[in-house]
Amino acid sequence: MITIRRSEERGHFDRGWLNTYHTFSFGSYSDQAHAGFRALHVLNDDRIAPGRGFGAHGHRDMEIFTYVLEGGLAHNDSTGERHVLKPNEIQAMSAGTGVIHSEFNASQTEPVHLLQIWILPAAEDVPPRYQQFAYDPSEKQGRLRLLVGPDPDPPEPAAFIHQDARAYASVLAPGKTLEQPIVPGRHAWVHCANGNITLNGHALKGGDGAAVSGERALMLAGCGPSGGELLLIDLA
Repeated sequence: MITIRRSEERGHFDRGWLNTYHTFSFGSYSDQAHAGFRALHVLNDDRIAPGRGFGAHGHRDMEIFTYVLEGGLAHNDSTGERHVLKPNEIQAMSAGTGVIHSEFNASQTEPVHLLQIWILPAAEDVPPRYQQFAYDPSEKQGRLRLLVGPDPDPPEPAAFIHQDARAYASVLAPGKTLEQPIVPGRHAWVHCANGNITLNGHALKGGDGAAVSGERALMLAGCGPSGGELLLIDLA
């Protein structure tokens, strides 16, 4: 079964400095019909104005990873980590016993566009952990590039999270297809980040998402004039 969550159906707030869409309930947006999917708790699609951002705030007992589509995001936290996150990099943070951090657009002239995903952890009160690494953009062209997962020795560099979930990124040119089997009993969420794709024949545009349960495989394809970019999150 595939259930589509259209971009325009998401929670939306435009605060001037922040234009944000919430796939699931978050903050002042409450939608009991869309209060997460399996361990996937939050999927926010944020555009932040130059020089603006989120001041110091706290998290605990959450696995958080950030995927930048355009621009740069400056991250500072209470563990001493200070970095700028850009496209073709991944940042993952296990909040565990508690982390205070801030996130700001690193540019004074250009906006930043990012996806932030929160996954409920399988274990609470773990020591906070921060990870960030870059990869070559060719690694996600026409294939699923692993970004985060629970494996201590993954098949390619990936951030560790405390949950039986794996997130992948892919960029599919028009007409390019790939197939991803789904282990029986597992589920998936597919988010079209940019452009246009099809998922088992269903058309998805930028911002659309889909919950997948009871399917044996995912057939993904780029379509439209420029294809599409997507995240696939495999969930128990």
